[in-house]
Amino acid sequence: MKPQQASLDLSQSRVLVTGGSGFLGSHVVEELMRRGSAHVEKPRSSEVDLTDARATERLFAESKPDLVVHLAARVGGIGANRRFPGTFFRDNMSMGLNVLEAARQVATRKVVVTATICAYPKFAAVPFREDDLWSGYPEETNAPYGIAKKALLVMAQAYRQEFGSNFVTLLPVNLYGPRDHFDLETSHVIPAMIHKFAQAKQNAAREVVLWGDGSPTREFLFVRDAARGIVDAALYYNEPEPVNLGAGFEISMGELASLVAHKVGYSGAIRWDPTRPNGQPRRMLDVSRARERFGFVAETRFSEGLDETIAWYRTQKIA
Repeated sequence: MKPQQASLDLSQSRVLVTGGSGFLGSHVVEELMRRGSAHVEKPRSSEVDLTDARATERLFAESKPDLVVHLAARVGGIGANRRFPGTFFRDNMSMGLNVLEAARQVATRKVVVTATICAYPKFAAVPFREDDLWSGYPEETNAPYGIAKKALLVMAQAYRQEFGSNFVTLLPVNLYGPRDHFDLETSHVIPAMIHKFAQAKQNAAREVVLWGDGSPTREFLFVRDAARGIVDAALYYNEPEPVNLGAGFEISMGELASLVAHKVGYSGAIRWDPTRPNGQPRRMLDVSRARERFGFVAETRFSEGLDETIAWYRTQKIA
């Protein structure tokens, strides 16, 4: 159950959502407005470079937000993580450093930091529990990204200890849903599969080749559920410990590929390329802390979420 008293009145609060025009951010902005937010600022990266400390300080000095939801990130799938490890570390680290410090300078009442499931150790016990976050090194292909985001948890806790900053950290699992991006160079697994199978159906391809051997498992959270969980945390969670945000299930890549192919209408062969990396062997979260601390439970059934994602993809006429 949710706590009875919200820590903020959204109708009276100035809210800043970094990355607010992106996939997750656009849904978070809608959820904030649905809950009564009257003033939400969502600067684009073309307007404010959050890797630039002075630009970030100017943004905060001008907007003086009561609540910040920090979603801006440099992200991608396995391929992008392998090609740009330094860029992913540098940009995610610098954005987080700049945002948290700027928030401290203007005495922002609350900051919600979204870290990543990639921060967990490669061989963490399943289901992943927040207390196991430091029990090993992350999976190598996305370790630079995961470690940069995990370092922000340390910064948030340190600022809470030294300056009294109310900074909280969430660990969202893999997201999917409408408005995701489907560029095969940078997309995550579900949009990549949807795009590949849709193109294969259109071209009458006999087979689709996917990375790895199909054995790894993943957990997925529908993007509107994630947005609701983030706003729940903004309103009701005020503690230093990180919190998983997920749906509490896992599905193998082999099962996922078959399901997506079926829903897209592709009936050809699926061939796995074991020379390509699998990524982390398993991913599934213990989601009890989110339920106990601020009442969040995922509501969207995976099959229904996939149907909505595929329907949105088809409206975009993506080449």
